[in-house]
Formats: sequence, C-alpha cells, structure tokens
Amino acid sequence: MAQSDTQSTTDPVQAAIPEASPEGSSGRRGKGAAGRRAQRSGGGPGQSMPFIMRKVGVYEVLDEEALNLIETNADIVLEEIGIEFRDDAEALQLWREAGADVKGERVRFPKGLCRQLLKTAPEIFTQHARNPARSVQIGGKATVFAPVYGPPFVRDLDGERRYATIEDFRNFVKLAYMAPAMHHSGGTVCEPVDVPVNKRHFDMVYSHMKYSDKPFMGSVTAPERAEDTVEMCKILFGAEFVDQNCVTLNLINANSPMVFDETMLGALKVYARNNQACVVSPFILAGAMSPVTVIGTLTQILAEVLAGAAFTQLVRPGAPVLFGTFAASISMQSGAPTFGTPEPSLVSYGAAQLARRLKLPFRTGGSLCGSKVVDAQAAHESASTLNMTLLAGTNFALHSAGWLEGGLVSSYEKFMIDVDQLGMQQRFAQGVDLSETGQAMDAIAEVGPGNHYLGCAHTQANFQKAFFRSSLADNNSYEQWLAEGEKRIEERARALCRSWLDSYVAPDLDPAIDEALLAFMRERKESMPDAFT
Repeated sequence: MAQSDTQSTTDPVQAAIPEASPEGSSGRRGKGAAGRRAQRSGGGPGQSMPFIMRKVGVYEVLDEEALNLIETNADIVLEEIGIEFRDDAEALQLWREAGADVKGERVRFPKGLCRQLLKTAPEIFTQHARNPARSVQIGGKATVFAPVYGPPFVRDLDGERRYATIEDFRNFVKLAYMAPAMHHSGGTVCEPVDVPVNKRHFDMVYSHMKYSDKPFMGSVTAPERAEDTVEMCKILFGAEFVDQNCVTLNLINANSPMVFDETMLGALKVYARNNQACVVSPFILAGAMSPVTVIGTLTQILAEVLAGAAFTQLVRPGAPVLFGTFAASISMQSGAPTFGTPEPSLVSYGAAQLARRLKLPFRTGGSLCGSKVVDAQAAHESASTLNMTLLAGTNFALHSAGWLEGGLVSSYEKFMIDVDQLGMQQRFAQGVDLSETGQAMDAIAEVGPGNHYLGCAHTQANFQKAFFRSSLADNNSYEQWLAEGEKRIEERARALCRSWLDSYVAPDLDPAIDEALLAFMRERKESMPDAFT
C-alpha cells in the first residue's frame, strides 16, 4: 500500500472558474478581532473558500494485479450474470440497439461495451452556480464538499429528535451557504414531511436557488420531478445555458445488487438528456447488498457503475456522469449498518482507483456515523470516514456535514462541528509550503541555539495564519474552561448555529427570476392534488 499522485498536474477547467471572493456574495468583510479569528480558522460565516484543489497525493490500497482482477471479474458479471433494468422498455431497447443481449429485463453486456460507451463522458467538468464565483470543478484534483442528504428526521437546537420540516430544510441550506468550507448546497438536506410528497420537490429546489448561490442537486424521486427541476433551472440560468452546461448534480442509486429500477432510470434519462450530471452510486451495505469481502464488493460496484454510467451515454453522449458509491458494512449480529470501520474505507479507496482508471469523477464518503447523538462515537466514526474521503481523492463528497444516526437524522449541532472539520481538511489539502516563507531559514538564523521563536520577526509576520484555529474546540486552560461555564462542544455548536442563523443575509436574486420561479411552482402545484404517500 503506497501513496501515489496519478492525476495530471494541470486541470484545464480550473483556469475557467473564478475563485470566490473572501467576502462571499454578501460583500461584507470581517472586521476587528472577529475578522482576524475568521481568517485564522479559514473564514467566517458567508466567507466562501473555493473548492479544494488537492496538493497532497492520493492513497492507494490496490496494486495493478488487484485492479486487473477486479476489472476482469466485473466483466464476467456484466457478460454472464448481467444487470436488470426494471420496468423501462426504452432502456432495454437502447441496450438492444447498442449490441447488448437483452432477455426480459436482464441485460448482458459484451466485453468492453460499457467502457467503449464511457469514452464520451467528460473526465472533468464544471458545475455552474448562479453566482459564477461559487462554480465548482468536478473531477481531476478537485474535492467538493456537500452536506448531508436524505434524512427524514432532525435533531434540533433544543435537542429534540423529530420529523423534519421545510423550515429545517431552509435552515440547513442557509447554514451550508454560510459555511466557508462547504462548497455545495447539496440536495435533500432533510426530508420536509410537512409538505405534500408530490409537491415538496418544488420547495426544496427553490430553497437552494433562493437562499444560497452555491451549486445544488435536483430531485430524483420521480421522472416528472426531475423534469420540474430542469425547468426551474432553465428559469434560473436560461434554457440554452442549461442545455450546454451542467447546473445540477443528481443522485442515481443502483438498487444493489445489480438492479436499476424504474424511478432511478426515469430520473437518469431526464437529467442525461438535458446534459445534467448523474452520480451513479451503488448503495452498498456489505453483507446484505454485496458480498462480505472487499474485492467481491468492489467487483459488484464496478459492474453496476459501468452499466449505469454507460447508460447515460446511450441517452446523450457527452453527458457528465460520476462514478459513485456509498459503502458501509452491517453488524452481522443485528443487521444494522456500521460506519467508520476499516472495510468500507478499503472499498472506497479501491473504488476511487477504479474510477480514475475509467477517467470518471468520483463520489464517496462524508462524515458518516451510526451514533444517535453528538458524542465520541459520532466523532471518531465521522473522522475515520472524512479522512478517507479526502485521501482517496474523492471529487464530490456528499454527507460532509450533519449526518447522524446512520443517515436517519440531520443534526444542527453535528453540522456545525462537521463544517469545522471540513475547514481543517481544506487546510490539510493545501499541502506543505516550500516557498521562502515556508522554509523559514531567516527565523532559524535569527533565533539560534537555545532561544525561542515567539518574538522573532518571522513568527510575528506569520502567526495569524500559521495554524488552523477551530471555531469550536476549547484549547484554553482548565481554570478558564470552568470560569466560562464548563461548556461542551455541543453547547458551543448550538450557540454558533443560532448566531449564524440570526446573522444570515440572503444572496441577491433577480426579482424577475424569483417571480418566474414562484409562478411556475404555483401553476404546477395547482395542477395536482396533494399527496402524502
């Protein structure tokens, strides 16, 4: 097992994307002591940090022999076992026309067919935000952090675990917008159960467009909801721009093992036809949805991604697509999912290598945990997953902040603690400074043997930005901690969260565009009765 840095040294898209201004879209600059603290910690609320361009190598766990073995076995799965494309006659016909063997809903693929189709998929692309300074690169050496996705529950600022509401959804969008090291607004940051099922996607997509100017994800819960997302994007960006550029990422889960269902295929076709990115992600709980072994799981993941990602190119050659995986294991005693364990990390490291060999951007990881509250278990499981996420070379990291209870809960407290960790990861990804300042030879010469560096010129010139300073960790003396109320990190996170939400200022949105979005939503909502199932 060794480190390597197999990606090119120049990412061509990077030059075309402007870096976000340190003030963020609000144009307000931090002042005084608070502003200086924000600079040392990597930015304050609303001060956007550009997406990561990693200057550290990726960590690789598989050698050439292992990679060849997985690829050979995946080809056997595709050719002899096949993948089911359920309840979608159009998908089956497209595969027939492409030369696949289709019997019923089972598709078997001649060796090399999927790889050949994927040659038209971009290795690197830009997801555009409505604020161009927030646009992100997907692929290459870029890493983009996005928040938690999918929980039906929240753990709120009063410590209550309850069903999520649209107000919670808006709050998490605002927090993601304000978090400096969060580069993306995400998608279903929680499931607002107080809004009808068949209409809530309008309010969710609109919240991303209205309360943030970062990139966002679309709805995939039905093809018509994907169509609504695309239409709203056309209102926001313009129809021609949407047709020629990626403005939304969309999560397409394989129904592992080896099935793509009608809902996911329908959403995939909508987004691919409109040139929008699909994150084709097998949802893996190893031992239940894949074999219990790392190599067996990687074989199945590769087969599923090859089939799903190649299908996007049948729909529209050149449509952006990501090699995704969500990898966890299960407790063989209870059947419950487990997080932060070694085997899923090995799976994700290996999947990242396979993605690079396919020249596809990669999605995995986040800040995953199984803990029910913000405690030591939540911290160490999330840290294990997040460290792997960066070192694997992940391009799009969903669930980067807020995940609790195995993905059932979006936690306000954990969101704040996680985004603090994201800032640390961003600083780590900058690597080592080899400049004259980084070498510090003048400081070594000035101090000499037996003295200290606290007062030397180099320290005085660089101390404010020399080390990352957490906005939440308490590193003061025991006596000072006692004097300040013996506050645990959860308490500090709650206070910081309330402060952010109280100080939130929405990014500007053209009133004409806003009204057009609201009018579209009204018309579509009035065209259908409410449905809560």
